[in-house]
Amino acid sequence: MRALKSEALSVGTEEICRASLTAAPLSEPDATELAAVLAAISDPTRLRLLSIVASREEVCSCDLEMPLDRSQPTISHHTRVLSEAGLITAEKRGRWTWWRVDSERLGAVRRALGGS
Repeated sequence: MRALKSEALSVGTEEICRASLTAAPLSEPDATELAAVLAAISDPTRLRLLSIVASREEVCSCDLEMPLDRSQPTISHHTRVLSEAGLITAEKRGRWTWWRVDSERLGAVRRALGGS
C-alpha cells in the first residue's frame, strides 16, 4: 500500500488536471491519484492546517502549534503528508520551515472534483 501511495503521488499536476469526476469516468491511475490527494485532506487536522496555510501567503511551522493545538512532531507529520500530496510546498529558513499552498495543485484538485 505504501509503495502504491508514493507512486500515485509522484504523478504530476498535469495528470490530475485532465481528470474530472463530472467529465467522464475516471481511469484507474486518475482515480488512484485523486484518492491519494483526497486521503491527505481527509484528516480534520490536515484540513485545518491546509486552511490556515491557504488563508495566508505563507506560514511558519512554529506558528501552527497554537491554532492546531498539536505538538511540533505531530505538525511535522501532517505537513509531510500534505507536502507529499503536492498541496503545500516548503522553504527552509534557518531552523524553521515556511509553508505555502501550491495553488496550481489545489486548483487541479478543484477541477478534478468538477469545480472551475
